[in-house]
Amino acid sequence: MAFSCFPDVFSWIESLPPILQWKSQSISLHLCPSNSLQPCLKLSINNLKNSSLSLTIYADYNLPFSLWTSKNITVKSSSVEISRITQDDDTIYNILLTNFIESILKYAPNKCPSFLKLPKTQNIHNLKDTFNFAFLTVTFIVCIYEAPKDLRSSCLESLKDQLSCPKSRGVSSVLMRMLGSNAEELWMRSMNLAITNWIAELQASRVGFKTPSPLFSYSVSTLGLWKVQLYCPVIAMDVEKRSDPSPEERLLFSLNYHQLEGVIQLNYKVRIQDKWIQVMVNTDNIRCDVIKLLTDTLMTERGAGKSEKHFPSRIALQITPTTQSNVISISVSKSSDNPQREIGMEKGMEASFEPLNTNMGLNFSSAETSTVTLKPWKFEQSAWGNSAKLNWFLHDSGDGREVFSSKPSKLAMIHEKAWFKNRYSSVYRPFTREGGVVFAGDEYGESVSWKVDKGCMGRSMEWEIKGWIWLTYWPNKHRSFYSETRRLEFREILHLTLL
Repeated sequence: MAFSCFPDVFSWIESLPPILQWKSQSISLHLCPSNSLQPCLKLSINNLKNSSLSLTIYADYNLPFSLWTSKNITVKSSSVEISRITQDDDTIYNILLTNFIESILKYAPNKCPSFLKLPKTQNIHNLKDTFNFAFLTVTFIVCIYEAPKDLRSSCLESLKDQLSCPKSRGVSSVLMRMLGSNAEELWMRSMNLAITNWIAELQASRVGFKTPSPLFSYSVSTLGLWKVQLYCPVIAMDVEKRSDPSPEERLLFSLNYHQLEGVIQLNYKVRIQDKWIQVMVNTDNIRCDVIKLLTDTLMTERGAGKSEKHFPSRIALQITPTTQSNVISISVSKSSDNPQREIGMEKGMEASFEPLNTNMGLNFSSAETSTVTLKPWKFEQSAWGNSAKLNWFLHDSGDGREVFSSKPSKLAMIHEKAWFKNRYSSVYRPFTREGGVVFAGDEYGESVSWKVDKGCMGRSMEWEIKGWIWLTYWPNKHRSFYSETRRLEFREILHLTLL
């Protein structure tokens, strides 16, 4: 099955005749639609005359222009049908891993791991769709980096629609789980670096566009755990507010070349009571990181440095049973983890009187000091209908204001001891040293619970998790008055069986 209008490459290879019946040294397939006035993007399979084949993506000009070529694919005999390639486990495994996946990962800022492996092809669910999606991704990235400008714009518009269609998103989530978390992160950094480069190019030319699937997310429900994994290039996030003037070019470069990586992990537990079923959900781990998409060297040479980037300023989750006719009630915990505000005050007074045999005088002095201690992150729970709402807010430690909804004064932005200066190295930092945040169940462990009609015993319930993440930029070490806040929204469906 093809991805929308993108060709079914796997089936095309299967349908090719034996090599001895080819009328030329290669056979080609159109990848992107084009009109007669433009060149098109094509895939060719080439006979190398040494018991091997290769795949090539090329631009079909009068003089064909190669954009990508695979490693050699060994065939046992030129008389066999090409379909045998797709039926041979070792061959299809090598095409998928050493040609498609490694080609994608080589564009990541980090090196491809030497331990990268895939399950044997007979264990890959729906091998054809996985093969086609991996090749679609190769085509998309190669088109961004290698295609001539007149061909790139028209092809990318078509390819982005294929990547963002529901079928592609479903297959991609399966492939990510097969790759494992480490390779998944490299894959997404490679993809989002390419998307960032494309968006930056379009912004520079002031061309209107819709970003290609700016958010990638998927969910897993297993062993009492709900997990949502998400990635989004910062440049593709919606801007909620920004200050004037616009940032200078070097600062803008640093801000653009990062991606948001988030993990939402919630524990769920089902308890069977005498007259109802209790479903309890609590925080296991909320992790949110802003990761650079380029090397430190490039960030220093072309940007304002690796430490000039957005930071998480608010995270909001909303958990809702999608069918509510059997939900009796919802209970949320009080916001017991709200930070405490401690105020201490000391007063002092000194007085002295000079003796009479000197010039008469009276000295008087007083002093008053106050100390305010405010934890930077505030946690709240609330209910809206049968939806549970969880919120984490970052506050300015100086004046207590919410960071995502306010901006610092110009005086604070140049004050060297403001809390957001040196925010990734200060001992008082509200983030990890890499600039992210982690909320664990030991601190945010109060559960939310629902009472469900006992008639639902044994059924599978569907739950919606919606989330919003705000990223804010205030200057760190760079001298600037620029500030902005961006927002991302995601939605995933998860399931649990009432047993």
